[in-house]
Amino acid sequence: MNPYNKEYAIARDENDPLKQFRTRFVNPDPELLYLDGNSLGMLPADTARHMDQVINNEWGKGLIRSWNTGWYERSAELAAQLAPLIGAQPDEVMIADSTSVNLFKLAYAALHHQKGRKGIVSDQLNFPSDIYVLQGLVELFGNRHKLRMAQSADELSVTMEELEKHLSDDTALLTLSYVVFKSAFMYDMKAVTALAHEKGAMVLWDLSHAAGAVPVHLNESNADLAIGCTYKYLNGGPGAPAFLYVRKDLQEKLKSPIQGWFGQQNPFAFNMEYQPATGINRFLAGTPPLLSVSALEPALQLMNEAGIQNLRKKSILQTNYLISLAEENLVPLGFALASPKDEEQRGSHVSIRHPEAYRICKALIDPHTGRKAVIPDFRDPDNIRLGVAPLYNTFLDIFEAVMELKLIVEQELYNKFPLTRETVT
Repeated sequence: MNPYNKEYAIARDENDPLKQFRTRFVNPDPELLYLDGNSLGMLPADTARHMDQVINNEWGKGLIRSWNTGWYERSAELAAQLAPLIGAQPDEVMIADSTSVNLFKLAYAALHHQKGRKGIVSDQLNFPSDIYVLQGLVELFGNRHKLRMAQSADELSVTMEELEKHLSDDTALLTLSYVVFKSAFMYDMKAVTALAHEKGAMVLWDLSHAAGAVPVHLNESNADLAIGCTYKYLNGGPGAPAFLYVRKDLQEKLKSPIQGWFGQQNPFAFNMEYQPATGINRFLAGTPPLLSVSALEPALQLMNEAGIQNLRKKSILQTNYLISLAEENLVPLGFALASPKDEEQRGSHVSIRHPEAYRICKALIDPHTGRKAVIPDFRDPDNIRLGVAPLYNTFLDIFEAVMELKLIVEQELYNKFPLTRETVT
């Protein structure tokens, strides 16, 4: 069967062992092709019913009593459900705060623990918010540290040799995104962690573009620290609370810079002197946002039911298919692949580049431009990211999205849209 026609995509979907999961997400517009699950996951169908119970029963009827009937333990219980997806033990993970706040807490803890070492290493492909946090920490520590940025020769990836060049016996912390946000380049976590440990550096991984899409092996890699968000492939909802991971043997050695009452050993004793809690709880700070935390439960149940290895297998098949379609239909029209072709070095989104990428995205999203509306996202300066969420995206979604891209560029339909950019791209 010709892999470049619609019938091939339909046949792949019919034989997909995970196809039933698509029906377990809210899909109000069957004509919409949603390929932005790497920015915001779709709404699981059970979430609204679950939140109705949380709001009307736990909050509405239980009121303050619900803190003693499930609320106080909820962050830890959901973290235990998340732990297998990232290769960690339940008591090494906690749902808390935002990704940036968690990065601040753990990076601070690492720098404080590594007194005497002045080097911080990241790379030019990292998410800018992570770099902002690191820059702020350099200032907070009195500008005694130096932030060094490993460079990319191809704007897609960073080599082990380049990382090694920036690591030294003075490096306190290496912090990287496991899956890079633009290109989807995926590091060899075990090899990179071992390289850093040889120099005595601690390693902090940002799993935001990996968790829920690719298997993560924190324990197997002997990773020290990790953070990540839950609103992308984990489908926790907009602004859903993030998570943090601290390897068990490090928990009692590290100090959180935010000494909030939920990180206190006995918060309801209301002692005036702070005593950090034992274990992972010491990295909590303020009261968790219970409604947002609770919304994670149906999403994590779906993810664990499907199985992260099964999701990764389908993701590889779908991203390989997307790349083959792009090479056949889009590269001749001026597009360039901006993600690694090697599936072992690629997460679950595929980036393509075009000089008119922003206006092409606007044309894709507009329901009146092509045959179907497509929601990808744009990343400056010329990247169109197509996120493949194997829980709900189909092969037909991918085929039809590529055909829309082809149509818009062949007919120059993007010229209908202004160059002026909206605030959120």
